[in-house]
Amino acid sequence: MMSAEQNRRLTQIGPGTRGGALLRQYWQPVALVEELEGPRPVRPVRLLGEDFVLFRDEAGRIGLLDRDCPHRNADLAYGRLEDGGLRCPFHGWLFDVTGQCLETPAEPAESRLCDRIRQKAYPVAERGGILWAFLGEGAPPAFPALDCFAAPDSHVFAFKGLIECNWLQALEVGIDPAHASFLHRFFEDEDQAQSYGKQFRAASADSDMPMSRVLREYPRPRIEVENAPHGLRITALRRISDAHTHVRVTNLVFPQAFAIPLSAEMTITQWHVPVDDVNCYWYAIFTSFAAPVDKARMREQRLALYELPEYRPKVGRHNGYGFDPEEQRRRTYTGMGEDINVHDQWAVESQGRIQDRTREHLASSDKAIAANRRLLFRAMDAVERGERPLMALDAAAAAGVTGPATMDGIGPTEGWEQYWPEVDRRRRQGASWFPPGSRQAAE
Repeated sequence: MMSAEQNRRLTQIGPGTRGGALLRQYWQPVALVEELEGPRPVRPVRLLGEDFVLFRDEAGRIGLLDRDCPHRNADLAYGRLEDGGLRCPFHGWLFDVTGQCLETPAEPAESRLCDRIRQKAYPVAERGGILWAFLGEGAPPAFPALDCFAAPDSHVFAFKGLIECNWLQALEVGIDPAHASFLHRFFEDEDQAQSYGKQFRAASADSDMPMSRVLREYPRPRIEVENAPHGLRITALRRISDAHTHVRVTNLVFPQAFAIPLSAEMTITQWHVPVDDVNCYWYAIFTSFAAPVDKARMREQRLALYELPEYRPKVGRHNGYGFDPEEQRRRTYTGMGEDINVHDQWAVESQGRIQDRTREHLASSDKAIAANRRLLFRAMDAVERGERPLMALDAAAAAGVTGPATMDGIGPTEGWEQYWPEVDRRRRQGASWFPPGSRQAAE
């Protein structure tokens, strides 16, 4: 158990909080690139408890500004895109992507007021189909050389979804290998031809055994957690026989992401990004090591489950997560359909808007969760001392943080430690987008 004060430190992310100070050391996903497509590329954004407006000007430049106009605080999300910037409809004040005021048209013609006015603006970058913003002070860190950032646009697909709870409990489900044998248990296995783009439906590497069967029949994984340059490497071992063990390697990418295998050819890197203390978005980048991603199919699969423009799940708290007791008896462990995002959403939202960790009792299967919380506390302390926390990288260090390697496969019970890096190495050797000199196993 932890104290109420420790729980507050871990979960509060607004300005002036210790958690907020930590997360402002990193680039944060702010929108999907596709959200700025269309005739009016302007979007209101709430991130880390603050309100912004995101826009693309006529020249294609992207800006992120504080949302309240510095004149009399009207809402710039309703602004007009024209004349090289975003114009407030209240009195016509115009701002460019740097926040510089370009015009104050209601003022006398000789007025130089706009020369002195600047709206706060934030750096924005595009990576992996996502727009990222840096809300901290000083120069932003470099992006690490993760697979999802190294792969070309043809081999990545990005999506997001809203979760109505604190970001940390949403993240923690992704670094918990044991829950998948229960929360995501399917009583029947799916035709492998229908598994594209679906989690826990494909077959494990070096096997024709579907992951759904592995999880169902071997629910007691041995979990090993080790520190890695990107945060934590988490290995779940499910012993199939004296000769064979299922090995699943996943990762915490500090401070807000995890990297997991989707199939033998595709990985998911997923960030959990606070809207405020009691809501968050997941942003996922699906990365293919083989053929280009079928983006139309992936988007169609997910748009069947989420409503735009907020990317709110169609099945969730508001309709009882689609719970069907007959389905729970016959087809799935939860009775909540076959979309694992619904399962995860129920699990983390049912803990409350902010989980009360003073009432929890961690078990041996929660090794990664406990290890990550220790990393968070240490990183907050580092920020308070004026030091760079883990993964707030300069360019040289960022180039050395690669991968991270993820896989699930059935390998030898003796020698699994050598087996999984070899599976990762084979996959990289077959990836057309890796430079020849970089096709070793990733960290």
